[in-house]
Amino acid sequence: MDYISTRGSAPTLDFRAATLAGLASDGGLYVPARWPRLSADEIRALAGPDYVETAVRVMAPFVAGSLSEDELRTLCRAAYGRFGHDAVTPLVQLDHRHWLLELFHGPTLAFKDVALQLLGQLFETFLAGGGTDITIVGATSGDTGSAAIEAVAGREHIRIFMLHPEGRVSDVQRRQMTTVLAPNVHNIAIDGSFDDAQAMVKRLFGDAEVRGALTLSAVNSINWARLMAQVVYYFYAAVRLGAPDREIAFSVPTGNFGDVFAGYVAAQMGLPVAKLVVATNVNDILHRALTSGDYSAGSVTPTATPSMDIQVSSNFERLLFDLSGRDGGAIAAMMSEFDTTRAMTIPADMRSGASGLFASARIDGDAMALALRWAQEHGGQIIDPHSAVGLAAARGLDIDPAVPVVTLATAHPAKFRDAVERATGVRPPLPPRLGNLFDREERYERLPGDYDAVKAHILAEAARG
Repeated sequence: MDYISTRGSAPTLDFRAATLAGLASDGGLYVPARWPRLSADEIRALAGPDYVETAVRVMAPFVAGSLSEDELRTLCRAAYGRFGHDAVTPLVQLDHRHWLLELFHGPTLAFKDVALQLLGQLFETFLAGGGTDITIVGATSGDTGSAAIEAVAGREHIRIFMLHPEGRVSDVQRRQMTTVLAPNVHNIAIDGSFDDAQAMVKRLFGDAEVRGALTLSAVNSINWARLMAQVVYYFYAAVRLGAPDREIAFSVPTGNFGDVFAGYVAAQMGLPVAKLVVATNVNDILHRALTSGDYSAGSVTPTATPSMDIQVSSNFERLLFDLSGRDGGAIAAMMSEFDTTRAMTIPADMRSGASGLFASARIDGDAMALALRWAQEHGGQIIDPHSAVGLAAARGLDIDPAVPVVTLATAHPAKFRDAVERATGVRPPLPPRLGNLFDREERYERLPGDYDAVKAHILAEAARG
């Protein structure tokens, strides 16, 4: 499988090279040169296998030429053997049509583990014996950082610098990052928002001095391998609810558009997806873009769902690329305009191309809290605030009542215990394996929201080895 950039001018790479590169050299995002398709019989046959075998069958076309199926299977077994549920991503029924897909049974209690545990295995495999060291630079709104650090801490040939907005992640999220004291792990708290941190990361990838000194790679969802791994659980859930002989709808709480884009990929591969609901909080750039074409970044409003407090959704570029007929030049021009003005208008013909599959909803704090209480009182489930945003959007979805609706439950409620307790009166405990999290030593640097300061720190730390 070949990989091409959404902006059209970067070299075509194979899966191995695209994984190690992360971001394309022209500033674009790598996507497969074509979408592979699974036949109805191939999808139907996924109803029996376990999660690992499902992952192998779904991802095999994407890794062709870089990994054999047996090699991929070995990596998947290693990645998912650490999950706290044998199903890896189990389904839980809430009522006659609403389901939760629990994606938080990995080591850091968030959906990012599903992809990043595999990505850590891929990095180690692709770097083994090559004499090349990579420097991972990432930004996190909460969950990506801890999952990425857990995946690569202590691994040879890898160092990781993770930026997070100081004071804008939960205490559990911060400590899951900053209490990892492996020598290859560097946490940086910046004075600013997640969007500020993400902009710095993108700028580092385009900085000739940095790229001359370091071999950079990415673990954010700009890395195609992360999205590829997330496609699997759409298939895994759907076949257990009747696919391909029945359509399934999914509601996805999202800020950076990566998780919901994985659902789009599943649909392109042949999964019968009735609707993908893009559920945002009040930082609603994606909702505005899909409903009115207004893709303009405002200031970030802090909420009880900090992982969604984002105004610039990096992965939306991948969808725009497909909606443009894969016109890399057009996307490069659109993104250049956005980088300059922080605003652009999505043309009506591109929006109409998305309207058949996508719906969207803006969920405020009151609606989120009501969904938390509904899940507790009617479904017997304590869920986290991000999952509640998805559930509120799912319950408002106007489609055929015969279609099951699956809400992606993206984090364990204990990661956001204050918000859960305010809404439900229940303070969810941390699982035993994280029980002493608040007794562990923390280590991180505090830096101003200044690109030059962050760049200087990373180069200095990397030089020290």
